[in-house]
Amino acid sequence: MAEQRHDNEHDADRPDPNVDPAATESIPLKGIPAEMSLIREWAVHITVPIWLVDADGNLVYYNEPAEGLLGRRFDSSGGIPGVELVALFDITTPEGDPLSDEELPIALALHGRRPVHRRLRIVALDRRPRLIEVSALPLLRHDGAFLGAVALFWEREQAV
Repeated sequence: MAEQRHDNEHDADRPDPNVDPAATESIPLKGIPAEMSLIREWAVHITVPIWLVDADGNLVYYNEPAEGLLGRRFDSSGGIPGVELVALFDITTPEGDPLSDEELPIALALHGRRPVHRRLRIVALDRRPRLIEVSALPLLRHDGAFLGAVALFWEREQAV
């Protein structure tokens, strides 16, 4: 196959139609350490819902797959304060037993600074019950500074 050449000097300046500009664009998070912006860029390419939470427990970024559960697009709403975030969901154990906010994986990763995995039953804004798996990980900079946490979650089966 012959190598394609750009005979017109302006062709090299045109965007590649095979590349999604939103997927390659770096969007800094206001007031957030650069290391968390790197996690955000990674989350854009992941097909499961991801939340990025700062050290104070505020949701500072969520990817497109998480938008359905939250009922809003990130680019139109921005982050969500932690107290508002937990109020958006009814969260229980898979058996229906209530959980305190402190028992949630993201809270345990934030306050305990350790990885946590748990199966939960949630009812989100669409009022549809879901059985989900959640993995939450604390985010530490190379020098040990605590940045926040990231949570990945996915639906396991239809909850009843």
